[in-house]
Amino acid sequence: MALWRGSAYAGFLALAVGCVLLLEPQLPGSALRSLWSSLQLAPAPPEPGSPEGRLAAAWDALIVRPARRWRRVAVGVNACVDVVLSGVKLLQALGRSPGNGKDHTILHSRNDLEEAFVHFMGKGAAAERFFSDKEAFHDIAQIASELPGAQHYVGGNAALIGQKFATNSDLKVLLCGPVGPKLHELLDDNVFVPPESLQEVDEFHLILEYQAGEEWGRLKAPHANRFIFSHDLSNGAMNMLEVFVASLEEFQPDLVVLSGLHMMEGQSKELQRKRLLEVVTSISDIPTGIPVHLELASMTNKEFMRSIVHQQVFPAVTSLGLNEQELLFLSQAASGPHSSLSSWNGVPDVGMVSDILFWILKEHGRSKSRASDLTRIHFHTLVYHILATVDGHWANQLAAVAAGARVAGTQACATEAIDTNRVSLRAPHEFMTSHSEVGSRIVINPNEPVAEWHREGISFHFTPVLVCKDPIRTVGLGDAISSEGLFYSEVALTPRK
Repeated sequence: MALWRGSAYAGFLALAVGCVLLLEPQLPGSALRSLWSSLQLAPAPPEPGSPEGRLAAAWDALIVRPARRWRRVAVGVNACVDVVLSGVKLLQALGRSPGNGKDHTILHSRNDLEEAFVHFMGKGAAAERFFSDKEAFHDIAQIASELPGAQHYVGGNAALIGQKFATNSDLKVLLCGPVGPKLHELLDDNVFVPPESLQEVDEFHLILEYQAGEEWGRLKAPHANRFIFSHDLSNGAMNMLEVFVASLEEFQPDLVVLSGLHMMEGQSKELQRKRLLEVVTSISDIPTGIPVHLELASMTNKEFMRSIVHQQVFPAVTSLGLNEQELLFLSQAASGPHSSLSSWNGVPDVGMVSDILFWILKEHGRSKSRASDLTRIHFHTLVYHILATVDGHWANQLAAVAAGARVAGTQACATEAIDTNRVSLRAPHEFMTSHSEVGSRIVINPNEPVAEWHREGISFHFTPVLVCKDPIRTVGLGDAISSEGLFYSEVALTPRK
């Protein structure tokens, strides 16, 4: 009987989707995927025999809440509305055709937009750029918003992190950023926005997505990813920073998450320098004992990144979140390990990543001889994550790194739990833990998916990612990863200096 019911149900699903295709042949693929997902009652159960199934089951056993949990989380200061659409379709609507790719640190025209998009789509790499011409950006945004398939979402690292935290009903979440009417409507009811953060007009960011294998002329994307651009002055000047810090006294958070520094790249050097000093002053005004996590994002200005590293920003924060591009760029800007490398060749080498993380915590992290608060870095790339912590300051790292990797698979595939039919294990099967010194060789076992090693008082926790084969949405994955990692992290009761 159970077998008959299963067959009948499968037949009904096929018939239903067939009818939709017959009646709406122009329906986009993303809509069909969403329809199919909604018709399925639950993801396929993990396959015990497959590496993906064994790894997912091992994660579930490892991911436990910490003994001491966050109660109130304050997040700031970049927030906007993301307009998400196909990058190729927008450029076609703008009358562009794929030429030679070329990176532009700042976009000044439609031509710059097309060249930068082609450059990054060809690499399958994420990037974010500032568009300098207000009127030209407004025209492009208008066309983008009206294109079939364009969708509006909560955007900005701070708002996305706040939104992710808000899914935990036992957490109270404060969000400070430029929140307009559309964004306020999109935010979870569990997110509190102080009145001083509300403004009459939304800041819009355009998210141009492309799928793995998508073609445009001779161009073919090796991975699914996105190209982001905006003309965002409120976030660009971090206008809500002082409002954010002022609101902390009343809100009384036990964790502060700060993001948006990358938005200042469009500002003058003088404004950048002045604002960074104000950021450090603002962070120092946060009461001692409250950890501060800084979420980095895509940057192109090495001098600005150098300033972030050296102008006391790193020593003022407790934790960092970043991806492979931001990590290598940071090392290049501050003359760190492997800085002669122009870019990663495919999957970032685990030993090299480990060397750079070690260098950041050794050179800029807390030690007996240095008055720094930095004790934690959560690194994420497509196929694996590493959580690096200074010993004695954090607990529950196995659960934290595993939770961050698990959410990468579920959010990209838009499923509640890991669906092993829709993900694949692509992380290196074995790797060296260092290239700067004699490291150890580690072989990954799906039954014990978190590998651990130690180096001069710093612990590293590595886990593969179950990569979504056909991602529904790539925007905000890094923010979800950092949020989930922080949610499962436990900080030792050592006050900030």
